[in-house]
Amino acid sequence: MKKFTIALTREYIVEIEAINEDDAKHFVEYYVSGGKDDSIARTRKKENFRIIEIKPVLNETLVI
Repeated sequence: MKKFTIALTREYIVEIEAINEDDAKHFVEYYVSGGKDDSIARTRKKENFRIIEIKPVLNETLVI
C-alpha cells in the first residue's frame, strides 16, 4: 500500500445558549470536538450554557 498525508478540514454551525456572545464563542471553541458536545452537565450548569445543535457544513480533504 502507498502512504498518503491528508489535511482534513471540518466546519460546523453550532447553536448555543449562553449569557453573552464572548462566552458562547469560548464554550464552542472549548467543548465542541469532532462534531460532538464534550461538556458535562455539571459544567453546563456552573457556566450557564447549553449547546443545542452541532450541524456539519464542511468536510474537505487535501492531499499534502
